[in-house]
Amino acid sequence: MKIFIASDIHGDAVSCERLLSLYGESGAERLLILGDILYHGPRNDLPEGYAPKKVIEMLNRVSSELLCVRGNCDTEVDQMVLSFPILADYAWLSFDGVRIFATHGHKFNKETPPPLKRGDILLCGHTHIPAAEEFGEGNLYLNPGSVSIPKNGSEKQYILLEDGEVSFLSLDGRLLGQYEISK
Repeated sequence: MKIFIASDIHGDAVSCERLLSLYGESGAERLLILGDILYHGPRNDLPEGYAPKKVIEMLNRVSSELLCVRGNCDTEVDQMVLSFPILADYAWLSFDGVRIFATHGHKFNKETPPPLKRGDILLCGHTHIPAAEEFGEGNLYLNPGSVSIPKNGSEKQYILLEDGEVSFLSLDGRLLGQYEISK
């Protein structure tokens, strides 16, 4: 199984369109979005391609393939225009024998982790900074960065998770890094 993971679209239709194109080409079975879908938030500048109504249209077309969790910029009003659920603060996923706690990162993160067993993965967005770091007691923290407003010198990017390997890829299709998940 292959999962395509992205976060922090923030209403950027240009980046969302590229993301969906890459998702279609990837052969992934699902697109997991870790929140902050439509609104850019008060702390961020408007993304260059800011057009949330276009993002709504694009994502609603692939609604049956999406898994989403709520970001700090996602609201009940957003849910009214999206045809897939976005208001869960987290989701537990089981993937290739590994348990993954998927969340946006504003409530649960490395500093305030959810209850994790040894070997569980904490998958967050929110910071706009990509990461693959071991923490806690045998846990892994993964962050795909942001597809619209990257920070700390990172690029617009996403993660592909397949066969125990995490691949960080840029929106222009370049491999930026890989991490092997130990089971």
